[in-house]
Amino acid sequence: MTSNFPAAVFFDHDGTLVDTEPLWARAKTELAEEFGKTWTEEDTLVCLGRPMSETVDRLHAIGIDLPSDQLMERLTTDAREIVARTEVPFLPGMAALLEELSNAEIPAAIVTNATAEIASMTAARGPAGLFRTVIGNENVSTPKPDPQPYLMAAEALGVEPTDCVAVEDSPSGVTSAMAAGMKTIVVPGMQPVGPREGTLHLDHEELTLAVLRELFAPHPA
Repeated sequence: MTSNFPAAVFFDHDGTLVDTEPLWARAKTELAEEFGKTWTEEDTLVCLGRPMSETVDRLHAIGIDLPSDQLMERLTTDAREIVARTEVPFLPGMAALLEELSNAEIPAAIVTNATAEIASMTAARGPAGLFRTVIGNENVSTPKPDPQPYLMAAEALGVEPTDCVAVEDSPSGVTSAMAAGMKTIVVPGMQPVGPREGTLHLDHEELTLAVLRELFAPHPA
């Protein structure tokens, strides 16, 4: 029965649930300026959806001379403070989908290559009890595009990955979720995802529980 599915829904964070990328970009820009360097839009695009370690490498490449652990801590702290004082609404259509999942008692999780701490702020703004776990950069040894983050999230919720849906907006995220065995809906993001990548491509506003359940409907041979 499709009404038993999905067993859980896993969301990428930035560009999928909310748009915090401008806030992250501000944190990187201000940090770079403090050291007399420049963080550009190209730098943002190169690092988008990639592991946080690649952002740190990029900051080193533009000339910021701080040890990696200190740079990671500084960037996370700055971004957290910016997000905490900024109203960050859910992207169009996502709040309604989260309410549908909550009413249907289908659990959800956030799986991100950014920090779990900031993603947890978003989780707290969703329906009470909906987001059962948040997996972030600090929780994994091999971030997206490796499947480990999604496999960890499925294990935390006690569900089979093949019974679940992931919602992603970046090539690395889609690769990760598909490799984990999840049906993967691709929504528009700052980086293009090929039309043959993922299970289904939709706009954010088109996401409904009925659409998610249709992914599990039997089809005639």
